Amino acid sequence: MIYGGFWGKLLRVDLTNKITKIEEIQQDLLKNFVGGALLGAKLLYDEVLPYTEALGAGNKLIYTVGPVTGTAAPCASRLNIATKSPLTGALANSLSGGFFPVEMKKAGFDAIVIEGKAKEPVYLYITDDKVNIKSAKKYWGLDTMDTQLYLKEDLKDHNLRISCIGPAGENLSLMSCIINEARAAGRKGIGAIMGSKNLKAVVTRGTKEVTIKDPGKFKNVVKEILENFKKCEVTYPFFSKTGTVSTIEGVSELGVFPENNFRDTGVNDWSVPLGSSALSKYNQTRNPCYRCPICCSQVRMVREGKYAGISTEGPEYETIYSLGSMLGIDNPEVIIAADRLCDQLGLDTISAGVTIAMAMELYEKGIFTDTAGMELTFGNHDIVLPLLRMLAYKEGFAKIFADGTKCAAQRISEQVNDYAMEVKGLELPAYDVRGLKSQGLNFATSYTGADHNRGYAIQEVSGIQIPHPVERLNIKGKGALTKFNQDFAGTYDVLTMCQFPMQSALVHIAQRVSADLLTVVTGFAYTEEDLWKLGERLNNICRMFNVREGFTRKDDVLPKRIMEEPIKQGLSKGERISQANLDSMLDEYYLARGWDMSGIPTPEKLKELNLEFTIKDLNRSANN
Repeated sequence: MIYGGFWGKLLRVDLTNKITKIEEIQQDLLKNFVGGALLGAKLLYDEVLPYTEALGAGNKLIYTVGPVTGTAAPCASRLNIATKSPLTGALANSLSGGFFPVEMKKAGFDAIVIEGKAKEPVYLYITDDKVNIKSAKKYWGLDTMDTQLYLKEDLKDHNLRISCIGPAGENLSLMSCIINEARAAGRKGIGAIMGSKNLKAVVTRGTKEVTIKDPGKFKNVVKEILENFKKCEVTYPFFSKTGTVSTIEGVSELGVFPENNFRDTGVNDWSVPLGSSALSKYNQTRNPCYRCPICCSQVRMVREGKYAGISTEGPEYETIYSLGSMLGIDNPEVIIAADRLCDQLGLDTISAGVTIAMAMELYEKGIFTDTAGMELTFGNHDIVLPLLRMLAYKEGFAKIFADGTKCAAQRISEQVNDYAMEVKGLELPAYDVRGLKSQGLNFATSYTGADHNRGYAIQEVSGIQIPHPVERLNIKGKGALTKFNQDFAGTYDVLTMCQFPMQSALVHIAQRVSADLLTVVTGFAYTEEDLWKLGERLNNICRMFNVREGFTRKDDVLPKRIMEEPIKQGLSKGERISQANLDSMLDEYYLARGWDMSGIPTPEKLKELNLEFTIKDLNRSANN
């Protein structure tokens, strides 16, 4: 191998015919598409035909890691899973941390492409270039925690790392996710893809050492990253002690922490019952990802009362919103128990919580009351855990809601669309974007749907003045700012590295330091400009995948409530994003992106980004 950081190997698994083979990844492909989300998107674009049924055998599930994964680079144990989403119909990239990514890398692979469908439940067992497809009949029906425990015991190796689904994925819930340890590759229903393929788990163990092209310079770059972590006022004083929960105070102060299905945002201050001080009372220990000095992942446990003995890795900020304020629930112990249950069931906490919130509002308005006596009222603690189980198993009336808000609206009536808080079918994360305009534009334009990880507006949420100071309630300039944020986020989805510390501690030098890191690891020469191009290339190839599926400007929308109903109270009182506001921001965004006003990349932009192979699909979009 003449370059570092890569094995240059792809594992292809044909579940239909039970065939596995190892293929070479060409050097030019690795240099230009690197790894993570970008390599996954390229493989998916090339191998999945337009309009393929997401839950059909023709769809593929693609695992990719990055060139710095498995090295001593901090915060780099990240896995990307790419597929066509059964929830949105768009391209899905989902990232997860923990130890599985490093184990996959050390097993000798940059990518795993899983195709076809097994006749009966199976799992993949990968150890240092050796691959077996084994029966998973005895594990089918188990939750994700027991699946991992039983596999480790049966294979007599408790150092195995396992990526698996629970009952939600097995039952093809479009809100299901993939779990490794207690980390979720969440959103977009990717757990249902594994379920549709009768694939219960991917089990891996690796002992190979990742090659670094220039070890001396690598140590210097890592040192600079760690020094900047120490200088940051947020990283160790707050983030490492509380995790993402520390976000609640600031968001609540701005009056944009959503409540009761976005109906009552700003009415209550949730930072007291659900903020970092309240949650820290339950802290037991931390469970860091591989080689992460920050250790943001808090393990919390309930010691008394109804939920005594239940612990979870979290709940994170988004889950406190979706299973807390969105449901009118101010009891951290309920949320801890619900978070744990979602991990066991393999349910995405954001989509599940937002969908329950929609059901609660429909119930209170008398639109949907056929609930077999279950009172779906905001603040009702007792129904949350039973309802999560019903969603995962598609039982009773919950079957109507088991595939998210968009599907529920289609099943109930057109009028219910007004209460579905989703974009492209993906439920909104924990920010009321009526008071965060760039964040709103990001939700509207993100290629995955409403996704907080695709272009987080740190300037509006945290007041970070990079690339420049921002007025959060002003729509002007938000097109270019959203492009900046999305391309920045995309860079770290490609490498793969955790976005959180890069945004909080390194945003002022992140692209330059990352270019240095990528250069000394791989031996390829990357500049700061090249790093920006990686993020831009990712957003454009994913956009073209969606264009090929028929997505245009008409899909870059926001929920009716966000556009028509002003925030009731708080610092953002009276704010909304009208259609005129959104249109203005979209025009500016498309212009900044080099796309036409239909939201479609131009041939010139695609050529600039080495995406010429997608130009043929512009004709397809024009005929839709």
